[in-house]
Amino acid sequence: MQINTLSTTAYTDQKPGTSGLRKKVTVFQQNNYLENFVQSIFNSLDGFQGQSLVLGGDGRYFNREAIQIIIKIAAANGFSELIIGQGGLLSTPAASHIIRKYKAFGGIILSASHNPGGPDDDFGIKYNVNNGGPAPEKFTDALFENTNSITEYKIAEISDLDLDNIGQQQIDDLIVTIIDPVADYAELMASIFDFELLKNSISAGFITLCFDAMHAITGPYATRILEDILGAPKGTVINGIPLEDFGGGHPDPNMAHAKELTDLMFAEDCPTFGAASDGDGDRNMIMGANVFVTPSDSLAIMAANAHLIPAYAKGISGVARSMPTSQAVDRVATKMGLPCFETPTGWKYFGNLLDTGEITLCGEESFGSGSDHVREKDGLWAVLFWLNLIAKRRQPVEQIVQEHWQTFGRDIYCRHDYEAVDLEIANGIVEHLRNQLPGLAGQSFGDYTVKYADEFSYTDPIDNSVSNNQGIRIGFEDGSRIIYRLSGTGTVGATLRIYLEKFEADTNKHDQDAQHALSFLINLAEQFCEVKKRTGRTEPTVIT
Repeated sequence: MQINTLSTTAYTDQKPGTSGLRKKVTVFQQNNYLENFVQSIFNSLDGFQGQSLVLGGDGRYFNREAIQIIIKIAAANGFSELIIGQGGLLSTPAASHIIRKYKAFGGIILSASHNPGGPDDDFGIKYNVNNGGPAPEKFTDALFENTNSITEYKIAEISDLDLDNIGQQQIDDLIVTIIDPVADYAELMASIFDFELLKNSISAGFITLCFDAMHAITGPYATRILEDILGAPKGTVINGIPLEDFGGGHPDPNMAHAKELTDLMFAEDCPTFGAASDGDGDRNMIMGANVFVTPSDSLAIMAANAHLIPAYAKGISGVARSMPTSQAVDRVATKMGLPCFETPTGWKYFGNLLDTGEITLCGEESFGSGSDHVREKDGLWAVLFWLNLIAKRRQPVEQIVQEHWQTFGRDIYCRHDYEAVDLEIANGIVEHLRNQLPGLAGQSFGDYTVKYADEFSYTDPIDNSVSNNQGIRIGFEDGSRIIYRLSGTGTVGATLRIYLEKFEADTNKHDQDAQHALSFLINLAEQFCEVKKRTGRTEPTVIT
């Protein structure tokens, strides 16, 4: 094949966030914008010539065009095999599994996760390393440096490939393998969970369910596993056809955006179980009849009940959570005598802990949970975990949650998101908070006395790498917390996230509405950060 080396000009805005580079589609469509970033990925790697690369995405707008470009650049740079999901589709957890199963050198995943899709909306790209997990900060820092100095890229002069037919294609020394995007992942799930128990529970009518794929990547996965393999009735999976614009919806699995599912689960004669996943399939929302399970509680409940799942029947080695996630799983770990790690937000921080066997389960409050089966969070895995748990305990979701709170207490928790905040204002809020930190410890506000006020820094216990500036924490003597963080997942301005948490041991107070129970902390959080005052807004964009 003919390899062309073309001159290019660097872009200065290609700094990867916690999950790669996310921008508007129109930004990626700029001359050589995608080409620069992909070449910079390869410029940051060593020893990949003659190796295999996994490639796929969530099917959003620009997915197919981007894959054809990446194929040509990967071929020009010396990869010997490309493993690509049929139609250019791979969920993020499935891509992680494919990298691990076929011992690929790494993978490129095309997704902007739970962000909207379409010609005027978002696109994203990230590189995953050979353990199947997101590239570590050391790599993404080097990648950013390369994006700022790039002057040329290599591209093969070949025709666009057929992505829709399963099988192998060969172009000179390059083998391109188009795979069924679901088959390997479904096989993995069957090795973790008791599929026979689930089939029997569904056929007997003990479990009725609805899964909202939100017109995103998990539609084919959920349909194959829940309907075809486990025997759930046709129509159990709603919004199951992946669309380039997610049907005009926002593929974020929360009660605000998965409104069709939420309305169903709070109606009369609702199913016993409801769930949703996001754009690329790594997030999950868990619901029961007239009940929503917070992601923090979900992680804690999974940890407490992991022994009921076949793959974890012999016990789990430890747990980890992102810093803003509630301390519910910490209480489970303490009672069970398990190690518990607190990491920054971003799944890559769990990688070393999983690789060395320090933990088995991990999760984030942002609707993400997972285990050592892959190196990404995994939405359908969490759904199957809960279904297996319900079938094994023979209890509905609400009873499982209530009994968990009776045993461990309840961490009342919520998150307030202020989206698309002007970046200068958002940075001003953070600086305003930083300036207050030295004088807050020891101060009292109503019944709350500040125990510590700091900016979270994490030292990886495995490789001793340090990650600073990972969120501002204000912790109180009773264990309550207010946390502030600027999210890196949006593409317009900045998203300020405020996390609020208090512990309630009294079982008579477990049924409190979270917003009411946290009202004092909510007002105190505004007093500290002044987000409403500085932005002119009267309420958060989203409350979860």
